[in-house]
Amino acid sequence: MRGKQAPKRKIKPDPKFNNVMLAKFINYIMNDGKKSIAQKIVYGAFDFVSEKTKQDPMDVFDLAIKNVGPNVEVKGRRIGGANYQVPVVVSGDRKLQLAYRWIIEASRKKKGKPMHLKLAEELMDAANGEGDAMKKKQDVHKMAEANKAFAHFAR
Repeated sequence: MRGKQAPKRKIKPDPKFNNVMLAKFINYIMNDGKKSIAQKIVYGAFDFVSEKTKQDPMDVFDLAIKNVGPNVEVKGRRIGGANYQVPVVVSGDRKLQLAYRWIIEASRKKKGKPMHLKLAEELMDAANGEGDAMKKKQDVHKMAEANKAFAHFAR
């Protein structure tokens, strides 16, 4: 790693729910700096979730993020000319980042519906422990489990 590490920025909470985690999620959804469109997508998804589940959408969102966030992942390490997939424990920030990324990726892969509906369905699925984002988490956990023989290479 060259140079200094970039300083961590303080993110302002989102205007509707006053939540920093949700503001970060909106930033992940944003394309080409169009934050108002990203907010419409997220708030539209939240309206749909509250309509369908009759629950607070922030509770569903928090549960979905908690369910999708992985506990372990694999990192490639080169040792003695061979590459090993070494399982490592995921830190808190990275867990959130991966959860956001997987939920958005799974939503974008679906076809034939507006983004706010796809996102709402993926959030509800993740909160129930199913869906594509949960499948991704399980695949990552399986990979780490399969490579736990190389855990002693972790530093």
